[in-house]
Amino acid sequence: MIYPIVAYGDPVLKKVAQDIKKGEIDLKQLASDMFETMYEAGGVGLAGPQIGKSLRIFVADGSPLEKEIQGDFKKVFINPIIVEESEEEWGYEEGCLSIPGIRREIMRPNKLVIQYFDENWKEYKEEYTGIKARIIQHEYDHIEGILFTDHLTSLQKQLIKGKLVEISKGKVDADYRMKFPLKK
Repeated sequence: MIYPIVAYGDPVLKKVAQDIKKGEIDLKQLASDMFETMYEAGGVGLAGPQIGKSLRIFVADGSPLEKEIQGDFKKVFINPIIVEESEEEWGYEEGCLSIPGIRREIMRPNKLVIQYFDENWKEYKEEYTGIKARIIQHEYDHIEGILFTDHLTSLQKQLIKGKLVEISKGKVDADYRMKFPLKK
């Protein structure tokens, strides 16, 4: 099932998502639906809040960034906790399916350690660097109620304020289904 992507301005994107309890929902189906939705929209990551579900889950597949990823990176992260991040940061231009048409360079730690469960409730504690770490950090921010635009300076935010309002009203070109909070 392909969900509409929730657009900028929807309150679900600014809420800290809730932990998922084992057996509470069909995680395999939800993860499958999230991958299908993400692929349809052309993304490399998608978090629960982006489909209107305030749950601590995100999926990632770095295949479109194959040259930068170097190897397979398709994963489901349930109830993740970033336990460590490096002090060294690097910049990279990010975008977001919930904020189509806006991309900006964001500084993030180069390395992290994350603890999480997969869709089979198998627990992991893994280290990631580079683009993989960045995808994880971006999606992790979503379940913490943080958008990539929250990392911008005040001036950068002012420069895109009008575009963000237009997105929330549905005045944006996106090649995928979206749900707009202020569309009349």
